[in-house]
Amino acid sequence: MIHYTFFQKNRFAHYVYIDLLVNVNSEKQIELQLAAWRPGRYELGNFAKNIKHLTCWDENNKALSFRKTSKDCWVVDTEGCIQLKVSYSYYAAELNAGACFVNHEQMYINPVHCCLQVKGQENVTHKLTLTIPDTYKIATSLKTIGKELFASSYEELVDSPFIATAHLQSDVYEVNQIKFHLHFCGFCKPDFKKIKTDFEKFTQYQIEFWGSFPVSDYHFLFQITPFKFYHGVEHQKNTVVAIGPGYALHDASVYEDVLGVSCHELFHTWNIKYIRPLEMLPYNYTKENYARTGYVYEGFTTYYGDKHLLSSGVFNNETYFKTLEERLHKHFHNFGRYNLSVADSSWDTWLDGYAPGAPYRKTNIYDEGNLIALILDVAILKATQHKSSLREVCRLLYARFGQQNKGYGEQDIIHLVNEVSGTDLSYLFKNLVYATADYEQAIAEAFLYLGIEWTKQKPEHLQDYLFGFKTIENGHYARVNVVAPYSPAWKAGLFNGDDIVAVNKRIIKNNLSHWLHYFDGEELLTLSVIKNEELIELTLEKDKKGNKWFEKQTLKVATDASAEQKAAFEIWKGC
Repeated sequence: MIHYTFFQKNRFAHYVYIDLLVNVNSEKQIELQLAAWRPGRYELGNFAKNIKHLTCWDENNKALSFRKTSKDCWVVDTEGCIQLKVSYSYYAAELNAGACFVNHEQMYINPVHCCLQVKGQENVTHKLTLTIPDTYKIATSLKTIGKELFASSYEELVDSPFIATAHLQSDVYEVNQIKFHLHFCGFCKPDFKKIKTDFEKFTQYQIEFWGSFPVSDYHFLFQITPFKFYHGVEHQKNTVVAIGPGYALHDASVYEDVLGVSCHELFHTWNIKYIRPLEMLPYNYTKENYARTGYVYEGFTTYYGDKHLLSSGVFNNETYFKTLEERLHKHFHNFGRYNLSVADSSWDTWLDGYAPGAPYRKTNIYDEGNLIALILDVAILKATQHKSSLREVCRLLYARFGQQNKGYGEQDIIHLVNEVSGTDLSYLFKNLVYATADYEQAIAEAFLYLGIEWTKQKPEHLQDYLFGFKTIENGHYARVNVVAPYSPAWKAGLFNGDDIVAVNKRIIKNNLSHWLHYFDGEELLTLSVIKNEELIELTLEKDKKGNKWFEKQTLKVATDASAEQKAAFEIWKGC
């Protein structure tokens, strides 16, 4: 048995202390490996940077020599030892759905961050003892006896976060004799009756969609923040959702986020926890797991995470269209789609992670994959006279790969789509997944087939529409955060990070758009801009060709939809 003990010395210091006990079993050396990343976020995390003061002893408290062989691997000399004790502290000060956070109110741990893997003993029982106040309750999918948690293997351990706190509100609902636990940590007033009603609907729908549920007990762990936040991380038997603000938990926008991220993460139970690309089966926690199919494991999940709320009756058409409009905005406002394909962007999440990175360089596997899934779904419906859809592709992925513990390859997705559709749709992959050309026409054709009216409207701010740049407030000034290539703003010399302080010598005080409207009749405008700590003036000229940028995307069921379009929409909504 591998035994970890977690405790705090100063509950306000954000350090958690860990003692690790390992049976040596006559090994002359024991290798201890810490993960370099965590599943669900396809970038290196290099968690070893948070470890402080690691020491090793034998069963007689004799210090043992050890050395680092890489940034996150330690080799301990254990010749003649019966038991190895390792002590170290981990800095846990990041509160999101995939990190670790300890303070005077809670101990929240994602073990993949801080639990050392004992090479060669991955498949023995892993026990965690929590030294916590008696008033604390524990939320986790691990087997729990008092303050002790048990995992059957290292793999189960690192896939099983836990929250220990006195501020825990819990309830449970049941679907198909499977218990789904709801745990809320933080200051909020969850309406469990409403939450369970909605969660039961999308949970039931997802199980029917796939045909079965792969685990017998599932836990939703909610970290509720006092500020606006949105993040979720999937696991095989649980998910963590960090969301806020807690005082607005049941306000429309926040509650819709709760539903959206929860439905998304539950779908991941099948799609990535069981159905995985070849490159991630099994996970290699020590290095990048490069894959070009992020549009499947994240994009398809994003698509169905939204759509199943519509299909199950949790969302109405209007609410669903609002989420889809956001996906369209992100697509058309990301000019990296002209530079790097969705497949290549999937590969490159490991290069620059989830940060915006270099402007115009890459696209987003979540939002782009969502739209690709929509186009494929409608294409299959159309090709099969509504007998099949992308759902059948997902089911075959689960039956042939997920349930067989077999990883899929890039070509497997294409072959399955062609098999289900009964025709060759590989051109869609060529144009949507592996190319950088825009696919506005493909989106338009899908909407037309479903009788969805898609219009583009003038956005609220003049700078977005006429001049091709977007801003955020920075004190009184307007900070540029997106510039459309070849727009008037781009030609004038505006770039990300520039602060606009005046328009035609009029000082900006959180009113850039008002001044731009005031001077709208003039062909040339002068912007006073702080660029690299230098105040300069730029000349902004309207586009003579009448091009428009950052248009607002709006969707609704077409009022003049034909009977065939209405039928297609209802069938699509229910599959």
